Amino acid sequence: MGPYGLMTVIVLISRLISPDSFVVEWKGETLATVHRTDYSLPQPGIPLINEKKFQLFLDNIGNKVYLAPVNAGLDDAGRIIPEQMGRKLDRRLFMEKFYRFIYEGGPAKIEIPQRPSFPKVDRELLSVIREKQIGYYTTYFNPRNKNRAQNIMLAARAVNNQVLFPGEKFSFNQVVGIRTESKGYQRAKIIVKGEIAEGIGGGICQISSTLFNAVDRAGLRIIERYSHSRNVPYVPPGRDATVSWGGPDLVFENKYNQPIFIRALVQGGLVQVMIYSSEGVNYKARGVPSASEKLPEEISIETYDRSNQQ
Repeated sequence: MGPYGLMTVIVLISRLISPDSFVVEWKGETLATVHRTDYSLPQPGIPLINEKKFQLFLDNIGNKVYLAPVNAGLDDAGRIIPEQMGRKLDRRLFMEKFYRFIYEGGPAKIEIPQRPSFPKVDRELLSVIREKQIGYYTTYFNPRNKNRAQNIMLAARAVNNQVLFPGEKFSFNQVVGIRTESKGYQRAKIIVKGEIAEGIGGGICQISSTLFNAVDRAGLRIIERYSHSRNVPYVPPGRDATVSWGGPDLVFENKYNQPIFIRALVQGGLVQVMIYSSEGVNYKARGVPSASEKLPEEISIETYDRSNQQ
């Protein structure tokens, strides 16, 4: 009997005396029960693993145990909030355990191996890239419009504490995500194809417009930006940035030699977006017209229509 035949016999004997399935556990709970035949290709001799099916299984287990790390940030008072470590599946070690079970029998139970997932921004880095303000912009809104104010606050929270490393791009839609009622977004007035209507998330364009003017003032590279079909009251004409999920987006790139840090704060009827970096940043600011400090009036659709027709 040749070496291949001997190996086949050893594998077959080990499989006969070992259990046909094993349990995958995580913190004492069963996440999956794996049967050897479910992931072996049907052929005589030494078994081969169905790699496509196994990779899908790995992805599923990885998603169940994954905990995203949290970057360091600033609270409303400007104090540093420490970073938080995350976790992820140790794919290499899990694969070793899986292969051992398939080929050698192995244990009937596997505790999922994990490895730490590190945040991109820790306290030390944040303390450096908050040193120098390179851009800012302020707009105003009527806080008595509760639905619109709620949408503005939620979008600002999503944008706040974002860090962009050199060469990285920022997409407003990707960062803020889809605007849904389950996330707390409310119905408020929006402009759709030149007409005023009500939609979920009305008001977030004030955040995107304030952000656009702040990063433009900081001299960052604007890649994608669209204006509303009508003038909006919170920024000068032509200085707005309309966004919608699956539609227009605001995208810009950090072209500088240092990371940039974005602060977006909402206080009462005030929206502030500030762009920071380290003292070593080589940047060139641009001139951007400021928004009016006069509080935009809440007007009726009929009045808005007449004013835009004049």
